[in-house]
Parts: sequence; structure tokens; C-alpha cells
Amino acid sequence: MSIATSVQDGNGGSSTTTNNLALIASHSHISGLGLDDHLQPKESSQGMVGQLKARRGLGVILKMIQQGKIAGRAILIAGPPSTGKTALAMGLSQNLGNDVPFTAITASEIYSKELSKTESLTQSFRKSIGIRIKEETEVIEGEVVEIQIDRSLTGGHKQGKITIRTTDMETIYELGNKMIDELSKEKIIAGDVISIDKANGKITKLGRSYTRARDYDAMGSNTKFVSCPEGELQVRKEVLHTVSLHEIDVINSRQQGFLALFSGDTGEIRSEVRDQINLKVAEWKEEGKAEIIPGVLFIDEVHMLDIECFSFINRLLEDEFSPIVIMATNRGISKTRGTNYKSPHGLPLDLLDRSIIIQTENYNEEEIKKILNIRCNEEEVEINSDALNLLTKIGVETSLRYASNLISVSYLISKKRRSEIIEIEDIKRSYLLFLDSSRSVAFLQENESNYIDDDGKVVFGKNTIISVGENDKMDTDP
Repeated sequence: MSIATSVQDGNGGSSTTTNNLALIASHSHISGLGLDDHLQPKESSQGMVGQLKARRGLGVILKMIQQGKIAGRAILIAGPPSTGKTALAMGLSQNLGNDVPFTAITASEIYSKELSKTESLTQSFRKSIGIRIKEETEVIEGEVVEIQIDRSLTGGHKQGKITIRTTDMETIYELGNKMIDELSKEKIIAGDVISIDKANGKITKLGRSYTRARDYDAMGSNTKFVSCPEGELQVRKEVLHTVSLHEIDVINSRQQGFLALFSGDTGEIRSEVRDQINLKVAEWKEEGKAEIIPGVLFIDEVHMLDIECFSFINRLLEDEFSPIVIMATNRGISKTRGTNYKSPHGLPLDLLDRSIIIQTENYNEEEIKKILNIRCNEEEVEINSDALNLLTKIGVETSLRYASNLISVSYLISKKRRSEIIEIEDIKRSYLLFLDSSRSVAFLQENESNYIDDDGKVVFGKNTIISVGENDKMDTDP
């Protein structure tokens, strides 16, 4: 993303400079699962390091998703904190591409005041099912010969003409305000080969004509050259539109309408509407007008769901229109929320029984070093080998996340002393400034009396003060 800023020059005028800002997230370095052509994981590829067994398993899942053979299944990625569970899901979404719907939520998002738990889960499931609709439409395809636009003096009304040709014929079309704005938006000029959808007036630039290749000395690296179309200007083409089941639900809901997709305020959708849409989509599928694309729903921190949500997920997985559900948790034997009994990973046994479980393991020292090096490259930070070794040691003794957080902090400390490379002293200073979880716990245990405890006790100076209810007297111990 780039932002243009205006600055004053020496003569009192203004000049424009462009600063490039890279938005860096915790998983922005992940570009895939790092698999070869035979779905075998590479040691370090596409931002992924280690976890070979888990990545090999997800490679098989990836192939089954692409073949549409795994809809309605549940997969559980279970492992200790900081073992790359979310990174694995992000890598899977990158490998799936744009054609397969991928919805990522956190379990705590389900507890919204605006929607019931079951409605929120249903919407997430239906967002993860894509419908590829085939539609025949009339389009005008040809090479732009000339564009003439006449603007009124007041600047309100615009009109014009466009000349489009194929190898066999040439036609002049009248242009209105909407088409002129569309041409300006797409930056169409003479020599471009374009396609115009007659139904909605959408213009698509297909590329530059080979006949105009020598008109300009300098062409951009992204310039695509295509041949001038042959035959008739107006042709019937089969167009593919991919939408999710949830988008169809919202558009067909009388209370919400099409604009709710942009505002995000979709609200509750009646089950009758969904039933009618399911029947219609099934008809389209039988007639060959539509193709169902089972996508992926990723639920992070799945142990935060309660027994009602787990029960509802069991039912949704058995539905005809069901995606693949990938869940992630770092819990061991823990209480299932909403019940009095404990179960593995905090999931009820009936859902655990229908899940394929993929285990992640703690990273070793060499893998932590590789990951930290990748993060330094992603954040465009230079670090010398000794500092990287120290950062790796910190990552082994504390956690990978803590060590990753120290990279940007150490870089700012190094810049303060006018250096562009992180040295050992920068790592040491940032380590002393910011506590990791284990040192924070040790500090709390040593200074426990200075903090308010569960009974409301706290020490101010030499007195212990206990907070009390409205009808009680406050006790102060000398």
C-alpha cells in the first residue's frame, strides 16, 4: 500500500513524495503449505518451517478439497501454543486460491449480542459454500479504434462515440454518462481490446492489440498483447459467477436486501428463505446451470464454544450443503464449556469421534532460528548472526511469539543509536525492557501482596485494606 504526502519545497511550493507502507501481520510471511508437486512438505518453503507430519496431512486434505471429496468432514489441528496451528490454516487457504471459499473465525465471535449462536454458526457455514453459476450473456468484443467524448461547458452532461472493430467489421456506438465514466475508470484508449457486457455495461480490458505494439517506445512490464477478435462484434458468451450461499441468502431476504452485503448488518435470516434457496440451488445443479464448491470454515480456539454450539455443528456437518470444518485448539484434557465433565481438547466425544486429528509439535532450536530469520526478512530488518543466535536462545527458553515480538522492538532501539543492523546489545536491552510470561509470573509471586487478590485484600504502606460490601464495615489491619 502506498500513501502520497505533500511537503513544502524550498520555494514555498509543494511537492509530492510517495512512501511505501508494508502492512505486516503475524502470518503475512505465509504464502502456502510449502509442498512439492507430490504433496510432500519441504523443510522450509513458502514461509513454513518444520511441522512436516502436520503439513503432509494437510497436503492430503488439500487434494481432497480440490477434488470436492471431503465436504461435511471435521479436522482438528491440536497442539501446544506457538506451534503454528493458525499458520497451517493460513497456508492451506493460500494454496486453495480464490476459487475455493475460505472463512476464518474465532470461536468467541459466535457469542454476539446481535445474532443467536446458531444463526452466527449457520452464516459462517454458508459463507464457506460457493456456488459457481453459469450464465449466457451478450457481449461486445473488439479493438477500440477511436473514442470521442464531448463535454458540456457546465461539466454536467457528457456524450460521445466509440469505434470498435474486429478483423471482419467495424461499428460506431453512442456513449452515455455511465459508459463514459466506465471507460475513464478502466483507462481505455485507442488500441485496447475490450469486452462490454450488454446486460450491465461492465467493461473489461482484455489487453493491447498487436497492431498497436509499435505505437509506444516504452511499455509497462504488465502490458498484455492480444490479437484483434474475429467475426461478429456481438457474441453470446458463457459467463461464470461465483457467489457464496450466504450472499444468496442475504439478497433474497426481504428484511435485508442487497445493500446488507456492503454494510455487514445482515441480521437473522429465516429458515424458510434458506430452504427455498437450497431447493433452487439443487435444481440449478441438476440442470447443469450451477456447480457447488465446498469451501473451508476455519474455527480458531474452538474450545471456547459451548456444548450447544458443538451439538449444532454436528447437525450442520450432516447437511447436504456443508463445507469442510477445520478447528484449532491448544487445550489438553479440559472441561467442555457448558458441561461438568472433562474431555480431550475440550471437545465433546461425539464431535471428536467424527474428526480427523492432526497433531502439531514444539519447534526445535534450528526451526525457531529459521522462523525468526524469515520474520526478520518479512519486517525488512537486518540482524547479525550473533544477535540472531541470542534471539533464538530466548525463543527456546521463553516462546517463539515473545522472540518474534522482540524483533521490531530491537530494531527501534538500534535505530535510536543510529544503526541499521540489530546487534546483541539491542536484543539484551529489549529483553530487559519487556517481560516474557514466565518472568512476569515470577514477579507477581514475589510482589503478591502489592496486588489486589481474590478476597479484595491489598497492602497500602503498612496497612492491609479489605474491600467490603455496602452493608458491611471496612476492616483495616494495622
